[in-house]
Amino acid sequence: MRRKLRPPLDQRHGLDPARLRLPDEGPWATVRDHLVERLPRVAPERIDLMLAEGRVYDLTGPIAPDAAFTPGGSVWFHRDLPDEVAVPFEIRVVHRDDAILVVDKPHFLATIPRGKHVVETALVRLRRDLGLPHLSPAHRLDRVTAGLVMFVVEPGLRGKYQTLFADRAVHKEYEAIAPHDPALTLPTRVTSRIVKVKGVITAQEVPGPPNAETLVELVEHRDGWGRYRLVPLTGRTHQLRLHMASLGVPIRNDDFYPVLREKPLDDFTDPLQLLAKVLEFTDPVTGEHRRFTSNLGLDLYSR
Repeated sequence: MRRKLRPPLDQRHGLDPARLRLPDEGPWATVRDHLVERLPRVAPERIDLMLAEGRVYDLTGPIAPDAAFTPGGSVWFHRDLPDEVAVPFEIRVVHRDDAILVVDKPHFLATIPRGKHVVETALVRLRRDLGLPHLSPAHRLDRVTAGLVMFVVEPGLRGKYQTLFADRAVHKEYEAIAPHDPALTLPTRVTSRIVKVKGVITAQEVPGPPNAETLVELVEHRDGWGRYRLVPLTGRTHQLRLHMASLGVPIRNDDFYPVLREKPLDDFTDPLQLLAKVLEFTDPVTGEHRRFTSNLGLDLYSR
């Protein structure tokens, strides 16, 4: 196994520098020439400025603007950050020990950096605010969904906890607010085949062998709305939202299903009424039974 090199640059805003491995051969005379070709979305003038300001590093430190291309080497640098709107909600710690951190993630906050969400993500905020530079996610939760997310504090244990989720060894329960349909026979198991095409924002239910299953249970109802307990038995993209919509009771304030509606990233009104309520598992390190319950809640009676 190849040993992971320690970056010669410190984190910035809770983010590690990007590492770019140089090819073993090529026609480039300088690192700069290779970066211009390798990073077509970055203007050559921007690359020149980064080099002139000493912001591109190899293992010995900042490299010169005319540094020779070194086959098989590596360089590190911090990417330019996108302009982001601050998400005005706090992350609440549910549990913390030397191995794991469990938090209540608010609506509208992404779990990890991706696309237009980098600094305003749970991972980056927690690394910075709690002084945990090596924190890593054990799993992910959609940006618009609130509730429990587990992170790994000790880097050496990351694989053990991530494997729990990959192997579906974690019992998860969600809470949702959706229309109440007296004609529905509940509880019920919803099964379907869900496909998510890269580059398409929504997932689709298509004909074929089922690959997604959800237990749906009505907890209470009033004035046409119900509080539901959802237990995903599989982990497909947008599974709970699709299955509730397929029952004819789409989750309140769902902008994807059954109809896609555009919502600006700075609009923090009308959050999706879906909450990751319970995480339960056998700890792979200590062997103890763990059960965490969200301290957040959804209001059945407000719109």
